[in-house]
Amino acid sequence: MNSVAEKFAGVDGAKGAWVVAFFAEATLTWIECASVTEVLEVTRDCARVGVDMPLSLPEHGYRVSELEAKGFLSTARSSIFHTPVVDVLAAESYPEACAVSRQLTGKAISKQTWHILPSVKAWRDADFDPDRYVEVHPECSFRAMSPTTTFASKKTGRGVGQRLSALMRWSDRVDLADLPPGPAVDDFLDAAAAAWSARRFHVGEHLTFGTEDGSDRIVA
Repeated sequence: MNSVAEKFAGVDGAKGAWVVAFFAEATLTWIECASVTEVLEVTRDCARVGVDMPLSLPEHGYRVSELEAKGFLSTARSSIFHTPVVDVLAAESYPEACAVSRQLTGKAISKQTWHILPSVKAWRDADFDPDRYVEVHPECSFRAMSPTTTFASKKTGRGVGQRLSALMRWSDRVDLADLPPGPAVDDFLDAAAAAWSARRFHVGEHLTFGTEDGSDRIVA
């Protein structure tokens, strides 16, 4: 396959919506989508798509992929929080979700995890090809992209600059002139990093945390 001519995408959640980054002919562009259904529609012609959202959930305990990704990130391991067990998705309140999680893992889920459960459910309910849509953690992508960089928080100006610099070494043109108005800048950067990992996965240059068969996999 001609990987240069192919189109790739990366997806990141953005306050109830989704940012999609497209990488085609060495140019990065972005759009905003309102739903997973819309994301699947606009990425239907992409060779591979990286998604910054859990695409597999454990029945008990923690995913091996997340544990390995935490090890890869070392001092930045806190940027990965554990995916809840699948039974948590049926909980109707945060206390109930914590009770289910404690029963199966010994620990409650965080408020951050509780707030992304609707997005996790949306992907779990969606009809997509798991060979084309792969789970990505953007912080792992950035560290694979620029291994010698000690990245500052993506919420800081320095962190944004470092990530943008890494992206611009990869892409000939980063189109920032017409970004959608809603998402934060780190959402755009994370979506772009997911697109980078999607391309790496397509051409077989990726790092794998977890299993290659996709049952418990994060790629970078």
